[in-house]
Amino acid sequence: MSFNTFGHVFRFTTWGESHGPAIGAVVDGCPPGIPLTEADIQPWLDQRRPGTSRFTTQRQEPDQVRILSGVFEGRTTGTPISLMIENVDQRSKDYSEVAKAYRPGHADYAYDAKYGFRDYRGGGRSSARETASRVAAGAVARLVVSEVTITAWVEAIGGDAIDPANFDVDEIARNPFFGPDAVAAARWETLVDAARKSGSSLGAVVACAATGVPAGWGAPLYAKLDAELAAACMGINAVKGVEIGDGFAAATLRGEDNADPMRPGAEGPEFLANHAGGIAGGIATGQPVTLRVAFKPTSSILTPVETIAPDGTAAEIATKGRHDPCVGIRGVPVVAAMVALVLADQKLLHRAQCGPSIG
Repeated sequence: MSFNTFGHVFRFTTWGESHGPAIGAVVDGCPPGIPLTEADIQPWLDQRRPGTSRFTTQRQEPDQVRILSGVFEGRTTGTPISLMIENVDQRSKDYSEVAKAYRPGHADYAYDAKYGFRDYRGGGRSSARETASRVAAGAVARLVVSEVTITAWVEAIGGDAIDPANFDVDEIARNPFFGPDAVAAARWETLVDAARKSGSSLGAVVACAATGVPAGWGAPLYAKLDAELAAACMGINAVKGVEIGDGFAAATLRGEDNADPMRPGAEGPEFLANHAGGIAGGIATGQPVTLRVAFKPTSSILTPVETIAPDGTAAEIATKGRHDPCVGIRGVPVVAAMVALVLADQKLLHRAQCGPSIG
């Protein structure tokens, strides 16, 4: 059995393939009465849309979303919200060689091992094209958690990181890398261009912060807020690691250095640090929820790589077609969407158990 649904109370199911007629999502569990139109979803899809700069795949998809159900007179009805995005720029002929040999780093071999055959056109369900559906669903989730501000950005490309002293949240929207450091973004132009021209690719680190998350969302054990965030982000194509707060760096600290001291404040505790990323024991503390997500280099590259054919014989493959030289760039709106989806689910879980005014 394959799983295509995520969430407990606020749930979404994605459907479709990279080279099929359309992709989409069905959002279930959304509260009724929330104003929702395509215009609330489209700006987030435009951030993820391919072909917006030379630093992303040149596949030209408008990614125009249609709401097919779950909305009446501009408001959600509480029934399933069906969202559809048509595929208009498929080039299946680019994948003729992929039918003959497995692409290392892709799910080609794993798909054959599981299902006995695979859709080699763009990777089928394993294509990052599917993440457009998540971004559409995430736009709905943002309306459910309107009290929370979610900001994501690229923190590093190819090992070249931003300077925190240069962090400017307004700069994120001003460059094609979603980078908060204009100086680093200028360096990344050279890095990504060089990788693209040489037929290779680069990895990236995407960071995300959610401010306004109330203390109490989450659970002590099997629906921990940090565990749900990690699962959501690990499910994104090309993601190989997730850190909450200081993450692995916390393992290098002493207890007193890793603590987040508290003192009395006018509206509850005032924290002097946030090493825990706004989550303690699986439950939000009221501080900003912070995480970092590691994207591997795009596996579809023009550089020839050793592999095998489906019959087990040795082969070599260079993946033609239109591919992102750094998939982490367009991963920024996807990470933000997955964070929104988890927070919407956790808000409704909390309200179901504790009511709206507990705490």
